[in-house]
Amino acid sequence: MRQELDQAMATQALWHTLSSRLRDVLCTPARRLLQDSQDIPVTVTPLRAERVLLFDDALVLLQGHSVYTSDLKLVWVEPGQDGCMFHLLTPEEEFSFCSKDPQGRQWPVLCFPVPPQVAWQWKVTQAVCQTLRGKKDFPVLGAGLEPSEPPTCRCGAYTFRAEGRFSQATYEGEWYWGRPHGKSGGSGAHGPDARGPRLCSRGTLKWPDGRNHVGDFCQGLEHGFGIRLVPQASEDKFNCYKCHWQEGSMCGYGICEYSTSEVYKGYFQEGLRHGFGVLESTPQTPQPCRYTGHWERGQRSGYGIEEDGDRGERYIGMWQADQRHGPGVMVTQAGVCYQGTFQADKMVGPGILLSEDDSLYEGTFARDLTLVGKGKVTFPNGFTLEGSFGSGAGRGLHTQGVLDTAALPPDPGSTRKRQLGLGVFPVENRWQGVYGPFQDFVQAGCPGDLQEALLGFHVQSSRELRKSQEYLCCERTHPEDHAGRMEDILEELLQHRAPEALQQCLRKALNNSLHPLGKLLRTLMLTFQATYSGIGANKHLQGLAQEEVKQHAQELWAAYRGLLQVALQCKGQAPEEDEDAETRELHVHRLVLPLVLPSFYSELFTLYLLLHEREDSLYSQGIANLSLFPDTKLLEFLDVQKHLWPLKDLTLTTNQRYSLVRDKCFLSATECLQKMITTVDPREKLEVLERTYGEIEATVSRVLGQEHKLPMDDLLPLLIYVVSRAQIQHLGAEIHLIRDMMAPIHTGGLYDFLLTALESCYEHIQKEDMRLHRLPSR
Repeated sequence: MRQELDQAMATQALWHTLSSRLRDVLCTPARRLLQDSQDIPVTVTPLRAERVLLFDDALVLLQGHSVYTSDLKLVWVEPGQDGCMFHLLTPEEEFSFCSKDPQGRQWPVLCFPVPPQVAWQWKVTQAVCQTLRGKKDFPVLGAGLEPSEPPTCRCGAYTFRAEGRFSQATYEGEWYWGRPHGKSGGSGAHGPDARGPRLCSRGTLKWPDGRNHVGDFCQGLEHGFGIRLVPQASEDKFNCYKCHWQEGSMCGYGICEYSTSEVYKGYFQEGLRHGFGVLESTPQTPQPCRYTGHWERGQRSGYGIEEDGDRGERYIGMWQADQRHGPGVMVTQAGVCYQGTFQADKMVGPGILLSEDDSLYEGTFARDLTLVGKGKVTFPNGFTLEGSFGSGAGRGLHTQGVLDTAALPPDPGSTRKRQLGLGVFPVENRWQGVYGPFQDFVQAGCPGDLQEALLGFHVQSSRELRKSQEYLCCERTHPEDHAGRMEDILEELLQHRAPEALQQCLRKALNNSLHPLGKLLRTLMLTFQATYSGIGANKHLQGLAQEEVKQHAQELWAAYRGLLQVALQCKGQAPEEDEDAETRELHVHRLVLPLVLPSFYSELFTLYLLLHEREDSLYSQGIANLSLFPDTKLLEFLDVQKHLWPLKDLTLTTNQRYSLVRDKCFLSATECLQKMITTVDPREKLEVLERTYGEIEATVSRVLGQEHKLPMDDLLPLLIYVVSRAQIQHLGAEIHLIRDMMAPIHTGGLYDFLLTALESCYEHIQKEDMRLHRLPSR
C-alpha cells in the first residue's frame, strides 16, 4: 500500500511539472508514474531525450515539444555487453539506456543505492511484466526476490507510423523481439532464455486504404502462407492473393483472383509471376483467354499455350516479353494449322499451312493467316499452284502463278499425316517450369514446410476460394495431415522397393492429390489438356503429344528416384547407384507408363483417332461387309483351309445347314480379342493379343486332335476371321498407339510379331471392301 501511495503522489506531483499540452497528452486517471529520469538520471541514445518517464502502461521520452510513447506490451529489454547500458526494442525503434551523462561522464554511483542503468533496467522489466500480466505482483526494488522475465513472444496490436510498406497499417498478432513473427500450425513453450521463434497464430495487417493481409510473419516481414486483399477503384472489387511469401514478397506457389474476373494459379518470385503458371479469364468476359506456360518477371516468356476463345485459336510455342516470339504452331477451330516463326506477336518469314481438306500451303502469311507473297499450294489430288498470292477487300484470294495438273497425287502420309512441332520444341525443355520446383523440393531434402510453396496447395472447392476472399481464410489441406506427411511418405517408399510392391506404391502415390508425385502428375495433366483438348485436338499434333507422354513418365520416374534418395539419406543409408539408360527405360515402360497413361489417354487417343480416321473408315466398311457372311462362307472367302474349320462347334437345329450358322467359329478367340479395348496399358493389350493367338491355336489343335503350331500362311486368314468377328472399332488407332507406346525391349520379339500380324489383318480388311465390290452380286 505504501508503494501504491508513493506512486500516486509522484504521479500527482508530475502533472504539476508538465505543461498543459503535455498533461493533455499523457494524463489519464488510471496511469501511475513508476520512474522519472529526474530522480535517477539516465541517457537515451540515439534520441538524446531530455526526460524519460516510465508509467505503468507506457514508456515516454520527451524531447523538446516531441513526445515518444511506447506501449509496454510491445517493449523488449535486452541487457548490454559492457554492463553500463541496456537496450529497449519497440516495433519501429531501438533505444540504448546508459548511466553516462550527455558529455560521456559516468554518473556518481555513490549518489544512488544501485547503479542508475540497473535500476532503470529492473524497473522497465518489471513494468513490462506487470503490463502483460495485468496485475502488480512484483516486489519493491532490493527486496531480495528474483525478478521475473517477460516472454519474448507476445500478442499485441500496433499501428506503424514510420514511412515504409507498413506505414499507417495496424498489425495485430504475435510479436518476437519487437517484430511481427508468427507461423500457424502448432504451439510451443519457450522459457525466458529462448531466442528461437515460437509457432503461434497468424498476424493481421490492415491499412487505412482497405488493404488486408492475414498470414505468417518472420522477423517483421510476410513469410510463409498469407492471404492479401487489395481493393480496386470500383466499389466492392478486390484482388485476392492466396500465396506463399518470402521476406515480404510473394515467392512460391499462389492462387490470385483479380477484380477483372481473371484467375492466376502458379509460381511467383519477388512479387511477380515467375515460373510455371496458368492465367485464365471467365467465359463471360468480353475476350475470354487462357494462358498455360512459363513466366519471367511478370511476363509470358518461354514455352506456353494460349487459347483465344473469341477468335477460336490456340497458339503453341515460344514467348518473350509477353509476346509471341520464336517458333510457334497455330491451330484454329476450323481445323487449320500453321507452323512458322513469330516476332513481336506477328508472323514473319516463311511457314506452312495445313487446311482441313489436307491442302498444303508453303510460303508467307499475313497476321490473320491470309496467304500473302510468294508461295506454293499442293492440293489433295496432287495439283500444285505456285506463284504470288494476295487478297483484297471483298475480292477473296487472288494469285498469279502456274497451275500444274500433271503431278501425281501425293503420298497420304506426306500431307494428311504430317506432324507439326517435332524437333522445334525439344520435349525435355517444354515443361521445365513444372519439373523444376519438384527438383528444388527434392534437393532441399523434402522439407514439409516447403511442400506447399514448391508443389502447390490443395483447396477443397471453388466455394472455399470465394470464402477466402470474404473472410480472409483458406481451408487448405496441410502437409502435416496423415495422408501428406513427408515422414510417412518417405518411409513408405523405403518399405516398397520390390518391383510388384513398388508399382502398387506408385499407383497409390499418383492417385493421391496430396502426395508430391500425385501433385506433379496433376499439373502435367493440366498442361496436356491445355495443349491437346478442345481446339488442340488436331491430328497434326499427335507426334507432339505422344512424345510428351513418354517424357512425363520419365520425369515421374526421376521424381520417384529423387524421393527415394532423400528417404535413404534420412535413414543414414547409402544412396542407390545411378541407373543406366537401358534400365531406366525398362522401369519407365514397365512401372510408370501403365500408371500415368490413363491420365492422358482421352486426349491422346483422340489424336490417334483423327490421324487414322480415313483408314479406320475403310476398315469399318470392310468389317460391315464381312459381317454379312455366315461362318463357313467367310472362312471359305478368306481361303482358310477346310481341315482347320471348327465344324464341331456349329450346333445345328432342325432344317438348319452349316452355311447359315454365324458367329460360332473361333468364338473363344473372338471374345478374347474384344478385351483389347478394356485396358489402356499397351503391354496388357499385347498380352490380350497373345492370348487370342493361343486361343486360335488351341481351337485348331482341338479340331486336328493334336497339338498344332500355325505357320504364318495359315495364321493370317484365321486372324483376319477373328478380327472381323470381334468388330473392334478404331483398330488402326489402337495398333499405332500400341506400337508407339510399346517398350523397346519388345521390338523384334513375339509381341512385335503379333502386332505386325494384326496390322496386316487391318490392312487386308480395308482392301476386302474393294474386293467384295468386284464379286458377282447374289
